[in-house]
Amino acid sequence: MPKKNLIRYFTKNLIVVVSLVLIWRGVWYGLDWFDQVLFGGVHIYTVIGGILLGLALLYIPDKDLKEIEKL
Repeated sequence: MPKKNLIRYFTKNLIVVVSLVLIWRGVWYGLDWFDQVLFGGVHIYTVIGGILLGLALLYIPDKDLKEIEKL
C-alpha cells in the first residue's frame, strides 16, 4: 500500500473513532442531564431502566442473549 493511501486510511479511521467518541460523550452528558432534571441526580432509576432496555434490545431480534457471551 503506498504511503499516501496509508495516511489517508489512518486519517479516515481516526476521524471515525473521534466522531464516535464525541457522539458517545454527548449521549452520556445528555443522560446525566436527564437524570438531574427528572430524578434529582439519583441515577438508580435510569441505571436499572438502561440495563433492562439494553437486555430487551439484545433479546428481541434473535430471542436469545448470545451477544452477552462475547463479553
